Formats: sequence, C-alpha cells, structure tokens
Amino acid sequence: MKGWWVSVSEVERDSPAVSETDAEMYVASVCFKTGPPGAVGVEIERIVHDVSDVRRPVPAAEVRIVAAELGSELPGGGAVTFEPGGQFEVSSACGADLSSVIDAVRADLRVTDQYFDDAGLSFSSLALDPVRPPVRTLDHPRYTAMEAHFDRAGQAGRTMMCSTASLQVCLEAGLPGNGPGSAVQRWQRLHRLAPVLVALFANSPFHQGAPSGWQSTRQAVWLGIDPSRASPVQDSADPPAAWARYALDASVLCIPSSRGSWEAPHGLTMRAWVRGHGPRPATYEDLHYHLSTLFPFIRPRGFLEIRVIDAQAGSDWEAAAAITTALVDDEQAADIAADACSPVAALPDAMMIAARDGLANPVLGSAGLSCADAALAAMDRMKADAGTKATVEAFVEQYAARNRSPADQRIDDWRRTGSFSDPAQRKENVG
Repeated sequence: MKGWWVSVSEVERDSPAVSETDAEMYVASVCFKTGPPGAVGVEIERIVHDVSDVRRPVPAAEVRIVAAELGSELPGGGAVTFEPGGQFEVSSACGADLSSVIDAVRADLRVTDQYFDDAGLSFSSLALDPVRPPVRTLDHPRYTAMEAHFDRAGQAGRTMMCSTASLQVCLEAGLPGNGPGSAVQRWQRLHRLAPVLVALFANSPFHQGAPSGWQSTRQAVWLGIDPSRASPVQDSADPPAAWARYALDASVLCIPSSRGSWEAPHGLTMRAWVRGHGPRPATYEDLHYHLSTLFPFIRPRGFLEIRVIDAQAGSDWEAAAAITTALVDDEQAADIAADACSPVAALPDAMMIAARDGLANPVLGSAGLSCADAALAAMDRMKADAGTKATVEAFVEQYAARNRSPADQRIDDWRRTGSFSDPAQRKENVG
C-alpha cells in the first residue's frame, strides 16, 4: 500500500544516533501496530512488453512516459511506482474491506490498461519474464547498490530485481494478546499458509525461453537471494521481538547519501552498525530505510504484507486477493485453512516444494483445495460482489479443484501456440 518508502531527503534529516536496545524497541513498535481485521490493500506488479515484439526490452523511462499521462493519482486512489527492470506497479489505497479495495483496483487497472494499450504496450500474463535477460533500466543509487550487493552471490538477485512480478496482499496485523484474531495467531498461521499460497497461485513456469521445471520460478528466484533479508522470519510466540531480531541481523543493503555511492560495506549488519561499526553512526532514519530493504515471506509494516504470490493473468489478481484475504480475515475460513495447512508443515522444505511442484504435490493439492473451497464459501460472509464471487468460483474450478496451478495453463498454452505472451489477456483485468 501507499506511504511506506522514505525519500533521500527524509533519510538525511538530522537525527540522533540509535542504540541497539532502542533499535530493537523501535522496529518492534513501528512494524506491529495491532488492529482488528478488516482493512485490505493490494499491490499489483506487472511485467511490460511491446505488443509487436515481446522480446524488445521496454525500459523504465519508456514506462514512465506512459504512466505520466495518468496523473499523480489513479481514479481508485492507487499510486504508480516502477521496479528496476521497468516493471509497472499499482499500489492501492487502503480499503475498508475486500469489496471496496477490489472496486478501487478495478477502476485503477481499467485506466492504466487503456493508456498502455494506446501506447502499444501490454502486460505479461506471467510472473517472470520468460525470454528477456534481466537488465536494470531504472537509474537510482538505491538500485545500483542493490544490484552490487546481490551480484556477489550470483544471478538470482538481478533476476529478482529486473524480471519478476508479484501480487502482494496487505492485511491488518491483528488484535493484541494471543487469542483468536490476535496478531500472534495471524502471524503464525500466515507463515504456515504461505507455501499453499505459492502453490495455489504459481504462475511463472518459464525461464530463458523454456519451461524451467518450476511452477513458480519467481519464488525459486527469491529463495536464491540473500537469506538474511529474504528468508522467512522464524515462527515465534512474540512476532515483534522476532522481527526486530531479524531486521537487526540482516545485512545492510545500502546507505543513502546525497553524495556518491550508496553501497554499504560488505558484510555489515544493521546490528553491527548500531553498535558503532559502520561508516558513521546509524540514525533512526537509517534504521527505517533499512526496513524497506527487507523482503521476507510475510513483512510487517504496521500491517502484514504477504509477498509470496505470483502476479496473475487477466482478472485472476482478483481471485488471488479475495482468496488470500478470506483465508486470513474470515474466521471460519481461517480455521479451516489452519487445519488444512498442518500436514504441509511436515514437508521437508514446504516452500521449495510448493514453488517446484505447485498443487501437483498431493499434500499441497489437498491443502490448496480445502483452502480454496473455504475461501469461496466465505465470499458471502465477506460481502463480495457477484463479479468477485464468479471470479473466485471460476479460479477454484479451473485450478484448485483439478490440482492445477495457473502455471499448468500457461504451459498448456505455450505447447499449443508456441507463445509465452497473450497481450489480449490484459483486457480482462477490469473484472
């Protein structure tokens, strides 16, 4: 949702140095703000192609030119941002409930689709660019430093930055305490649900011009980058404390500056920096910016940002947002999902298996269908409109009920047509 990233000018304001103890308290208090379930946000990333030549790179500057015609705010209240490889993102305003945010995003996508269509550009039906190499076209010192940081460990980081797209669902953290609907319960359940969400919505089966052997190659890429900032936060009875430990133990990706490079010293963690081992004393603004460079499966930002879902084709974004919200916010559906996910936790590496096999894995297939059915049954209780209910029902029938993920359909389409992209698919986004 809107309003998270800080600007360079904000980072460089005068600010007192922060101690290790104060840093832990700050991270825990800022990132976990308890509140009752209800509010929803959605962030939709999309890979941009030239309609006439899907292999032509479309740089961020070209995407910006088209987006500039949209104005400062979309009709549904959403905001536009850009990813390093030229991916286009619509971040919704926070909605009071599922229906309101879906209505708003429909309006935003209707407008953006028209502008990009008029410019001869299309949005990929996939969550990982299937043919183009990862090339950073967004020139910003943050991304220059990020690229250098990830390049030390191989290609996965650059691919993540420049070639992937996700759908992020943002929900309230939950109530105080440890009971039903609490932040502790929602945090724990979401981490157990995450592999099922990967399998249900896997939609990136290609890489470098051929099937990759993974249903969600996007998630496989994420599993291959710096684990100090992309691995899951360990399940805990005290999520704020667990997140604070995670954040301070993560490596520092970049140090914003108005002069010169933003690259951080190799191997510097945030904990070491606040202990005095960095290039200068760390401030609260430095700490806040550091939080924006952490990418775990579930990221607390005052609310909970679910980061494991592949970008979807056409109107399937709506099914993914509705199903995910129901499995967390609807009490009956959440209870069913919790039971269904118990066998998944026994898998040796549930996230890797989910990314590789999707719902073809029998444990994930069973859990996915139970979760999808529970979410569909919750649509009336969540006051979803007829369009959303129909989209969810069609998604469940086409995929979960058949132990298939969207990736299976993408592979079928490729075998039939030889094409990785269907520009006409984008026209279905209006819901």
